[in-house]
Amino acid sequence: MKVIQHSAETLQTALVSSRQDLVKLYSKYTKVERQLLEEGFHPGQPGSLFQPITVHSDSDWIPAHPEEPQDFESFYRDPYRKTPSASHNTIYIQTIGSFGEAGARTDQYVEWLRDYCQAFFHGLSVKLMPAVTVAETGCSFRVNSHSYNLQILTGDLLRFLGSRKPKDAFCIVGITMIDLYPKESWNFVFGQASLSMGENP
Repeated sequence: MKVIQHSAETLQTALVSSRQDLVKLYSKYTKVERQLLEEGFHPGQPGSLFQPITVHSDSDWIPAHPEEPQDFESFYRDPYRKTPSASHNTIYIQTIGSFGEAGARTDQYVEWLRDYCQAFFHGLSVKLMPAVTVAETGCSFRVNSHSYNLQILTGDLLRFLGSRKPKDAFCIVGITMIDLYPKESWNFVFGQASLSMGENP
């Protein structure tokens, strides 16, 4: 087991942009807003929102799937990065399939999720769409040969969500308790996203 922890200097290099327009914008933040952001430079301190990442084994995601580091500058300039607008300012949540033993409490859990998203993505509206069954999605599915769990093909699910995306949507998020798989050679995935599927005109 090892802990991945970067120095404050490394984090500042990654998180603080050299672009003068962004530096100027940052300077307009209140003292409390800057204090919150700067907690990221000192992860692991008591009460900090940011903690070091613990890697338990070589099969953990970070060592098993090496990725190029991304600093704030490259994130900000990414042509695929979406920002809300007056005409695309709503997050839609679509529940899919059964939520198991939660039963009647499912509606309460989903409402809590909506409330959380509403608070986290301040300024955006978050709406729940009517629940759908797996059959209604028309997605391909399989029974996993190891776990014997039902699994839905993510590409089909993304296309289904894209077809239901309202015109004022910033994005649509599908929530399900059913396993997902992206292609036959994969065992499962925790989730999958598309930056372009279901684009609004």
